[in-house]
Amino acid sequence: MRARIDSLYRHPVKGFTPERLECAELTAGACFPHDRMFAVEDGPSGFDPAAPGHVSKMKFTVLAKIADVARARTAYDAATGVLSASAEGQPDFSGDLATAQGRDAFEAWLAALLGEAATGPLKVIEGPGAHRFMDHPLGHVSIISLASVRDLEARIGQPIDPLRFRANLYVEGWDAWAENDWAGRTLTLGGARATVFKPIVRCAATAVDPATAQRDIDIPAALFEHYAHVLCGIYIHVTDSGAIAVGDSLEIQ
Repeated sequence: MRARIDSLYRHPVKGFTPERLECAELTAGACFPHDRMFAVEDGPSGFDPAAPGHVSKMKFTVLAKIADVARARTAYDAATGVLSASAEGQPDFSGDLATAQGRDAFEAWLAALLGEAATGPLKVIEGPGAHRFMDHPLGHVSIISLASVRDLEARIGQPIDPLRFRANLYVEGWDAWAENDWAGRTLTLGGARATVFKPIVRCAATAVDPATAQRDIDIPAALFEHYAHVLCGIYIHVTDSGAIAVGDSLEIQ
């Protein structure tokens, strides 16, 4: 089954603004480049950078926990390490998250934005080496089929912004929900190859409209009501490194 990459996104800070890309280099065994490199603890998470392990998303400032995170508009400059952020009613922020000064400043900016919605204290942490703050410890790269999103839209009678699902790749050309049965199959995408790991179980983060920061559609409940599951999207593991770009073809084998 052939399809094409409609769009590509990275999320440098877990829970914050998706950043659209035209192309990316996928590396065998690695997560999507510059994705979930940073996270902001909402109170101590127990994360140990000397022995990094998976930590529940609910330990961080994420949409599943705090809808107001979507009020922030962030952009990360991979060349300089500088994060820029803005929000209505807040002064603009710019700082280098690789420095203690930059992290402290972003923590203060975010605390002012979130107020009592955050239990705190807030602390920016960076994944050491190749560690990334993924929702699933083996959820390296995520893909959403736009046909599946449109099918859910038709069932509930409401538009759904695909960015609610915070994927790395958005794909056109697959039959709706076909991807739920592909675990273990091989996927060729652009110049890379991957194995489908598993379908993605959706959580309360998808209930938040990324444009308004309002919880307005209970996506997990809608999925269960109409399909008797709470799945949307797939995780893949890259097996052969290569470049991908918007418009590239995909083929499931």
